Amino acid sequence: MEAEDGLETAKNALLDAALLHVPFDGWSEATLRAAVRDSGVAPGLAKALFPRGGVDLALAYHARGDAAMQAKAARANLGMMRYSERVAALIRFRLEAVEDKELVRRGSTLFSLPQHAADGAAAIWGTADKIWTALGDSSRDVNWYTKRATLSAVYASTVLYWLGDDSPGHFATWEFLDRRIENVMRFEKLKADAAKNPLVKALTAGPMKLIDRIRAPNLPADLPGQSRR
Repeated sequence: MEAEDGLETAKNALLDAALLHVPFDGWSEATLRAAVRDSGVAPGLAKALFPRGGVDLALAYHARGDAAMQAKAARANLGMMRYSERVAALIRFRLEAVEDKELVRRGSTLFSLPQHAADGAAAIWGTADKIWTALGDSSRDVNWYTKRATLSAVYASTVLYWLGDDSPGHFATWEFLDRRIENVMRFEKLKADAAKNPLVKALTAGPMKLIDRIRAPNLPADLPGQSRR
């Protein structure tokens, strides 16, 4: 446990030191080298903690923001809000966890590169999954996928809007977010109504069986199609 705590301390020290250099050098090897120099962490340990250099640093920063969002959500009183308002609140918590827009802007540039696009998509999917989990999502069917896919799109588009927003308190971003979520909720209602139609049920029975066999890395263990004990 002590060794594990020591590794986490070194990781956080490197990441904290890196944040000062990212606006100038991006999420890069140059930033990692500077972080090693400033933090005093041994180069070999730094390489072991961030084997892909800047990419792993950027992912660690993204994970830190997710954790901050989860912590704030756990403390917040969301009970009186409508469900759509809770979703918006958690996306807002996630964006407010960012110390400097330039850190996200540099990350967006990095993850737009073909060789890192999959890492960026996985990070956004992970954020969407953590938001739904924090909201107590208990879906165990295709909705597990569609909720996360839809929220990933909402989150990604909101981040892009937020990066260019200079309105006081990011007021324009929160209005944009509300509009996007309103559109999603309207779609969800149409989808729910369609699911009650016997013809739609018959047409989707085959595809649903196929979807039930799909596995995601953090898929709940009791989804349809999995063995139950």
